[in-house]
Formats: sequence, structure tokens, C-alpha cells
Amino acid sequence: MLKMKNKFLLLVLIVTLSVISVNGQKKHKAAYPKMLFGDTSRIGVPFAKDPFVIKFGEHYLMYYSIPPYKDKSNPVQGWGLGIAESKDLNNWKKIGEVTPDGEYEKKGLAAPCAMVIDNQVNLFYQTYGNGKNDAICHAKSKDGIHFTRNATNPIFHPTGNWNCGRAIDAEIFKFKDKYMLYFATRDLEYKIQIQGVASAPANTTFNRDQWTQLTDSPILKPEFPWEGACIEAAALVQKGDLLYMFYGGAYNNNPQQIGVAKSADGVKWERLSNKPFLTNGDPGEWNYSESGHPHLFKDENGKTYLFFQGNNDNGKTWYLSNVEVKWNEKGPYLKL
Repeated sequence: MLKMKNKFLLLVLIVTLSVISVNGQKKHKAAYPKMLFGDTSRIGVPFAKDPFVIKFGEHYLMYYSIPPYKDKSNPVQGWGLGIAESKDLNNWKKIGEVTPDGEYEKKGLAAPCAMVIDNQVNLFYQTYGNGKNDAICHAKSKDGIHFTRNATNPIFHPTGNWNCGRAIDAEIFKFKDKYMLYFATRDLEYKIQIQGVASAPANTTFNRDQWTQLTDSPILKPEFPWEGACIEAAALVQKGDLLYMFYGGAYNNNPQQIGVAKSADGVKWERLSNKPFLTNGDPGEWNYSESGHPHLFKDENGKTYLFFQGNNDNGKTWYLSNVEVKWNEKGPYLKL
């Protein structure tokens, strides 16, 4: 009788664990990613943040943030952008950098966004290290590696009494007859990270005078406990008539995790859930400290991939990875 009871309890435990693995948060974690990329060139340990991927010619290009050189005597100062190349979205080789150029970039640049228009790469990025004065910049390239700056840089910073004037984490997305610029800023006290949006006409050159701020209030701000004091790094994709925004909730390593919202007009947004779409990992996993700063890449075959940053040492190192995002009538989901 005792043996039968023990067997029954064991069966219950197995069934329970199976249900947890299927329906719980475990399925939203990338424990063993196919892609795990870190740039060791500047500080001797893997450190790459803020990924953004495009298809350019026959290859994929990934732009990402890299820290200042550990060697302070290096003539290249401040944060910069790394450029890596891949044929399969998982194996990447660094092929170049974008380094500070001009007075407004002298402390560095970071958080890239890229778009191919008329066979040229348009690169958008933020200045770094200027607090409330950080703003969005623009540059163009024929080869995806060597860039010419927009003469009107910085091209955008927000106005109004709902923000501090800062603009970071640019996401440019063409929707209907406009280019939408999504950006992160902070409140007047410089404590809460929030989201704003501006637009430019379809024939824009992305110059400073062509942007119109579309709201006088945040389009997204932290609401749920897991979002902490931060909503940042908007990443857009269009499915049918709807836009979906993947975003980072909470500041780095708090842990930052990834949520999703949807919109019919690109201005008014509704979260899909009060829980993260992609969580940080379990203790010991590569992304225990966070899974953050999303980028949603849509390939030519229609497949979508969520690129993101993570680490398990509270930010001493940073790796980039990706997971494929599937879709059904309810929206995006992960099948890991």
C-alpha cells in the first residue's frame, strides 16, 4: 500500500512539473541560445549592448553599443558602435566600428537603429554621457560601415513640460505615410524613463526641422511592478493593420525584461499582458541579470527574430542573443 502511495505521489509530481514547464515562465527563457555574441575588443571581456539588425545585400549587419577602451591612452575616446556581419543570424564576425565625430559626439554614441533606403544604410543613434542634453543623431552610408553625418545633427530632442529634454534609444519605423520616431526620455525629475513619439513625412531627409512631436505626454510609462521605473528601447513590427512594440521594462539588471504593447495608430498603445513577454533567466543562466533592450528583426521570408542583451554578472559583461518570435491570432509568442 505504501509503495502504491509513493508511486502515486511521484506521478503527481511528474505531471505537475510538466505543466509548469509548459505553462509557466520557463518557456519564456533562453537558457541555451543558438546565438551568444560578445565584443572583447575594447575592454578584454565580452561587452556588446543594444543590438539592431538589418539585411543589406547578401548579408546581415548588426549594429551594437561598445564601451570606451580600457586603455585610456587610446586615441578613440568614449562609447561607440560595433558592426558585425552574419550569413545566418546566429554566427557573427565584427567588421567595423562607428566612433565619435564632432563636438556633440565627443563623449560617445550608442543605441543604434538602422534602415535601408535607396540602397543606403540610414543610421540613427544617441549621443552618450550628456544627461538631459543627449539627443538623436543621423548618418548615411553606401557600404554599411563608413558613415557621413547629417549636417543638422542632433536631429531630435523632445519639448514640453512632461519630459527633461533628453532623447535616447531611437526606433525609426515607416508606418502608413510617415516615418515614426520612437524615443525614450525621462520625467522632469530625471528619475522615470518614459516613451515618446515624433513623425516626419515620407519624403523626409531626416533633418532636424522635419520632425513633429506627436504628443504632449508619454505614450508609455511604467505601470506594473516588473517595469520598475523604466520603459525604454522601443522595437517595432507591423502585423496586418497593427503595430507591435517590444520594449524594455526596468533599468538595467534590476532585472530588465521585455514586454509587448499593440497600437492601431502608432500613438495610443495597449499592453498585451501585465507580465513580461521575455523574462530574465534562472540563477546560473547566461541572462540571469537581465534580458533587455529588444530589437525585432523581420527577415525577407517573413520570420521575425527578437534580438536582446543579457548577462549574469550584474553588467560586468554583456552578450547579445536572439529567439524567433511566432505569431497567432492573439499576437506574438515564443516557442523555445
